[in-house]
Amino acid sequence: MKFTSIFLSLLLLTGCAGGGLSSVNENSFISGSGIATFVEKGQRKSAPILSGPTLTTGEITLNSNQVTVVNVWASWCAPCRAEAPVLQEFSINYPQVQFAGILTRDNLSSARAFYETFGLTFPTFIDDSLLVGFDGSLIPNAIPTTLIIDQEGKVAVRISGEVTVAGLKKMLDKVLAND
Repeated sequence: MKFTSIFLSLLLLTGCAGGGLSSVNENSFISGSGIATFVEKGQRKSAPILSGPTLTTGEITLNSNQVTVVNVWASWCAPCRAEAPVLQEFSINYPQVQFAGILTRDNLSSARAFYETFGLTFPTFIDDSLLVGFDGSLIPNAIPTTLIIDQEGKVAVRISGEVTVAGLKKMLDKVLAND
C-alpha cells in the first residue's frame, strides 16, 4: 500500500480523538495553514469522477469537463465555518465553475444545520470515501481542504486549511486562464 493511501486513511479514520463519523472532538483535527499548492499543467494527475449521494439533492455526478472547486469540510471544524461564506460567494460570482463539498467525519443532522446556517447552495457529497480517489494526485490532507480541478479533469490546486478571498481568487483565476 502506498504511503499516501496510508496517510489518507489515517486522516479520514483517526484524525479525531473521538473517531468515526458521529463522534468528533472539535479541538482535535488536522488543520492546514491555508497554503496553496499549484501543479503545472503537464504534471497534473486525474481527479476521480465525483458521484454519489449528497446532503440535500440526492444522487449526482459532477461534470468532469468543467473547472470544479471541491471543499472537504465538517460542521464541527472552526476554519470550515469561517470559510463557508467565502465559498458560497465564489459559487455565485463564478457561475462557469461548479462547486461541491465533501463532508467528512461528521453526522448528517449537524451537517444539514451547517448547510442551512451558511445558506450553501452547492451540493455536498456525504460519502467521504470519495477522497480515496484522489490518491496519486494532490490528496486532501487537512480539514478543510479545497481542491481545484481543471477543465480536463485534473487536480490543479490544493489549498490546505481555510481559504482566503485573495488566495482562492488567485488560484481559481489561474486555472480558468488554462495555466
